[in-house]
Amino acid sequence: MMGGRKGMVLENAVRGLDARHMIHKGDLRPGDMVVVRTFNSCYTIKALERNCYIVSGGWFDRKGTSAEPVRIAGCTWGGSVIKVDVIAVCGLCIEFGNRVRTSVVRSIALLPRESAN
Repeated sequence: MMGGRKGMVLENAVRGLDARHMIHKGDLRPGDMVVVRTFNSCYTIKALERNCYIVSGGWFDRKGTSAEPVRIAGCTWGGSVIKVDVIAVCGLCIEFGNRVRTSVVRSIALLPRESAN
């Protein structure tokens, strides 16, 4: 959770980002998917329920854990300050509940559950 001066700096910086390049946790319903391209990988994040997701791609595929549910802690510039109410923000890194952190997010696409076949 963000707090103190560092938290305010991150909060103010994120406010200045384009909302079209940010997905809030509250924006997702079970079954919705988010495709995230980072500098090093591509991730598919499927929302399950209450901050629980199935993530594939990148580290999760390399470690063979892409079928296991994981939480998303939030997004960060790489330090200990984290924005906890978002799934992905272009220009920041995603930090998962298992402490794995992505490289910087380059693009985000939201695929509503209604579009899945």
